[in-house]
Amino acid sequence: MAIGLDNAGFSDALVILGAAGLVIPAFARFRVSPIIGFILVGMLVGPDGLGALTDRAPWLYYLTISDPDSIEPFAEFGIVLLLFSIGLELSFKRLWSMRAQVFGTGPAELIGSAALIAVAVHLLGQDWGGAAGLGLALALSSTALVLPLVGTTSPVGRAAFAMLLFEDLALVPIIFALGAMAPTASPDGWVGIAGVALRGLATVVVMYLGGRLVLPRLFAQAARTKSPELFLAASLLVVITASVATTAAGLSPIVGALLAGLLIAETEYHTEVEVMTAPFKGLALGVFLITVGMSVNLREVLANWPSLLGAVVAVVGVKAVVTYLLLRVAQTGRGIAAETGLLMGSPSETTLIVLATAAQAQLILPSTAAFWQTVTAIGLTITPLLAKAGQRLSRGIDRFTPGDGLPEDTLGEGPGAVVIGFGRVGRMVSDMLTVHGQRYIAVEADIDTVAEARRSGHPVLFGDIARGDWVERLDLARARALILTMDDPVLTVQLTRRMRALAPALPIIARARDPHHAAELYRAGVTDAVPETLESSLQLSEAVLVDLGVAMGPVIASIHEKRDELRQSIRAEAEIDREPRIRRVRRLGEAVPGKV
Repeated sequence: MAIGLDNAGFSDALVILGAAGLVIPAFARFRVSPIIGFILVGMLVGPDGLGALTDRAPWLYYLTISDPDSIEPFAEFGIVLLLFSIGLELSFKRLWSMRAQVFGTGPAELIGSAALIAVAVHLLGQDWGGAAGLGLALALSSTALVLPLVGTTSPVGRAAFAMLLFEDLALVPIIFALGAMAPTASPDGWVGIAGVALRGLATVVVMYLGGRLVLPRLFAQAARTKSPELFLAASLLVVITASVATTAAGLSPIVGALLAGLLIAETEYHTEVEVMTAPFKGLALGVFLITVGMSVNLREVLANWPSLLGAVVAVVGVKAVVTYLLLRVAQTGRGIAAETGLLMGSPSETTLIVLATAAQAQLILPSTAAFWQTVTAIGLTITPLLAKAGQRLSRGIDRFTPGDGLPEDTLGEGPGAVVIGFGRVGRMVSDMLTVHGQRYIAVEADIDTVAEARRSGHPVLFGDIARGDWVERLDLARARALILTMDDPVLTVQLTRRMRALAPALPIIARARDPHHAAELYRAGVTDAVPETLESSLQLSEAVLVDLGVAMGPVIASIHEKRDELRQSIRAEAEIDREPRIRRVRRLGEAVPGKV
């Protein structure tokens, strides 16, 4: 059966695909976040944008979304796939290690933010029942926007994920609690909440046990067929089944998606599943962002901008401060706590669900729900901007508190290895130290590099090592090794001399530009100097010999022998140059009569 171009679903699909394939790459070219791009597209093509002009210009019908409700299921599926992909990146061991943050900081952040917001709106005239509903709704933060911005492996991402996970677990109990608070609710409403908790726990246990038994066999059969389509179908089947199961038990479907991802992450097929589902996740999440943009009514925003602006600032401010204080209590660094607080400041897509529930339970008026829905839409729209502001704030804080943001025990038993410089060479050395289980601290003078390294979980301090106080601050006398990777020959030599005088037994390994610089470093007191030019030559020689068919074993042995030979030659040069100049001049005068 042919589908005409005037079909609403066909037209909406063209708009969405056009946004993903044309508009978003244009935003990326100008380094604008795709998240902002999708939201702006939604504002443009929605019923309050160009869609309002279709009566006057019918051709705009093909460039707008005529039925916003029809794409909501795809938007919800995008969030489900997002949580599924997050589960693929995690493990049950890692999730268990986060239990203190999930069930400690998580409920404290949700309840603390909700309580302060509820008190504020009550003082503005809202009764306590409605104030509680608004507080719980606005205290939620957006999983769909926050995690794509920071991931789950950076310090900010780990802190945010713990709180977001608790909020996702608490969503359905919140909805049931608001229903129980309705004026016409039966006294058994709170009993229903307990029933949901028991059914949810039983469902999770059954899914865990069944998944450990069934999933490896299911994906093994799909892999044997060598059919990408069948493998993809199996992946989507697992996601949908898990989401339906938790929904039937009274939990959120995203909890089932997360659990499905965790189960597959324990198998050897998780990488293939992640690759297969990534395009669907990206497109469906784009649909969700477009729906967020469509929910922003620009006319209403312009007509009520003072009150809307005040409400957005108040909500973001309250949540940011509560999150910051709780993370500081949990011994999180100031920069990371500030960035996480701003990132968690805006409301969530689930806020819209809770607001609708509160209105249906007659806890708040429909006009009140509409006002806060607009506040939520604005908050979602500015979330990427809050993320950028949080990064800049974090860098500013780190600039004035260089040692902040590292675990308390980083310096407690001595600093381990100390890496000076965290550029290309320093990062590689640090990664190898991590691979072999060696503790280290790195110091870097570029604040942007420090901020990026902190977000990746590296213990990097911001500071200028040329300042004398850093030697005492790092307790270098107790360090196991000092690795100098800076691309500054003069500073490297100066620092080597100073550290050798303070710690005669400290192993000092330094990066050198060439053999002459290496000889100078040996004279200054380094334990080992590694000339870049010689190492690149040795690596090139190794590659040539292997490609010519020489066996790997003899090649590696000869490379090691050549490296030792060159190192001894450089050391010998350094020993000769270390003799006092006056003695060399005198010997020269004895050898050549008439010369002094």
